[in-house]
Amino acid sequence: MDYIDPHIHMVSRTTDDYATLARMGCVAMSEPAFWAGYDRGSVDGFRDYFRQLTETEPARAAQYGIQHFTWLCINAKEAENVSLSRDVIAMIPEFLDCPNVLGIGEIGLNKNTKNEATVFVEHVDLAVKYDQSILIHTPHLEDKYQGTRMILDMLCDDSRVDPDRVLVDHVEEHTIKEVLDRGFWAGMTLYPVTKCTPQRAVDMIEMTGGERLLANSAGDWGPSKPTAVPDLIFEMRQRGLSESLIKKVVYDNPLEFFAKSKRFEFSPRQ
Repeated sequence: MDYIDPHIHMVSRTTDDYATLARMGCVAMSEPAFWAGYDRGSVDGFRDYFRQLTETEPARAAQYGIQHFTWLCINAKEAENVSLSRDVIAMIPEFLDCPNVLGIGEIGLNKNTKNEATVFVEHVDLAVKYDQSILIHTPHLEDKYQGTRMILDMLCDDSRVDPDRVLVDHVEEHTIKEVLDRGFWAGMTLYPVTKCTPQRAVDMIEMTGGERLLANSAGDWGPSKPTAVPDLIFEMRQRGLSESLIKKVVYDNPLEFFAKSKRFEFSPRQ
C-alpha cells in the first residue's frame, strides 16, 4: 500500500533508509525542523539547516521516487534563547516560497516555560502573517498533558488561527480527544520506547474512527524506526480493519491536511 509519513527527520537518516522506505510503499513525507541534539549558536546555522531541508533532502528523496516536503521553525528546546529565536523567526520568510515548504513547524513546548510560550506565540504570528499551516510538537511524558492544554488554549484564544490548518502531533490516549474536539488535526508518533506503539495507535484509531488523524514515525537520530508506519498498517490488518480505513489514515488524511498549504503539489504514483 502506498503511504505518506507526515513527520520524519531524514537529515538524520542514511540514503539506504530512503531506499527501504520506497520499497515499503512510502511515496511522500514531510520533515519538520527539529532539535539537532545540541543548541545551535547562530542564525546562520539555521539558514544552512533550512537549505538542507529545502534543497538537499528533496533531491535525495526524489532519487527513490519519494516527494519530500518540510516545515520551518526553531524548535522549542532552543527557545530559551529568545534573542536567537527571534533572529531565526525573522529569517524564515527567506524560505517560505520554496516549493516544498508546507508551513511553520514543529513549534510547541518542551518544558512548558515562559520563554517557550513567548517563542511559540511569535511563531504563530509568523504563520498568520504569511498564511501558513502549522505543525505542533507537544511535550514528552510528564509534561505532555499540561503542555498540550497550554498549546491548545493559546491557539484557541487567537481568533486568527484556523484549527483546520493545524496538526497537533505526538498525541496519546489522554490528549487525543481534546485535540480533535477543538477542531485540530491529530498526529500519532510511533516510537519504540516512548510516545506510542502501533498497537496503541490502532486502539486510538478504533476509538476515534480515524477522522483528522495521521500516523508518523518521527524517525530521527535517536531510538526510532523509520518504517513504523508500515508496522501500523500491518497491525491494522491484524485487527481486521478495512483497507479503506487504513488508506484513510496513512494516505488520504495526510494529503487532505497537506492540501491546506498553499504551495502543496502532489503527483500520485501512476
